[in-house]
Amino acid sequence: RPVVVGGAPESRGVVASASYEARRFGVHSAMPMRTALQRCPQAVRVDGLGAALYGDVSRRVMDIFREITPLVEGLSLDEAFLDVSDVVTSELPPSEIAARLKQRVKEELGLTISVGVATNKAVAKIASDMGKPDGLTVVLRGEERRFLAPLAVDKLWGVGPKTAERLRAEGVSTVADLAARDEEWLRGAFGRTGAHMKRLALGRDD
Repeated sequence: RPVVVGGAPESRGVVASASYEARRFGVHSAMPMRTALQRCPQAVRVDGLGAALYGDVSRRVMDIFREITPLVEGLSLDEAFLDVSDVVTSELPPSEIAARLKQRVKEELGLTISVGVATNKAVAKIASDMGKPDGLTVVLRGEERRFLAPLAVDKLWGVGPKTAERLRAEGVSTVADLAARDEEWLRGAFGRTGAHMKRLALGRDD
């Protein structure tokens, strides 16, 4: 069933979160609740449970992450990078570490998480979006460019709607299109950001 979390429409509430079933109707975070319920009248609206609870659950998830590696960089309440370089062995490849991580969070907290495994942050972040809400995507070393090529250009980290619109107007709709563009042209059109986008499109992120 489609579910939206947030305040009541009559009190000018906004959507704090929406289930994937609701998102298919164009519902998204920060949207007025009135608009969300117009787009998806069958949605079930529930009030938020409070920041304190979300913060507590987030800390418990991050604690599990830090038991795997101390090298954890949190991005938000529900997203983090883990550097497992020193944990990987021939008997414990990255895919197995990721699978065990998902299993622990499920068993201990009852939550599903999506995990992306790659040689750098930018590719791992994109991989983590695959198969949500319970995905596990592994991009092997050397496969970064092939993995990224068919994706829409706005899948790249930092390419927002306006930049993506400008790129599409220039015939750049996929990551492969962007990777093929001359860096000088990208610098001329987007400044230093253009060169950065080119590196990301090639699967490079230092």
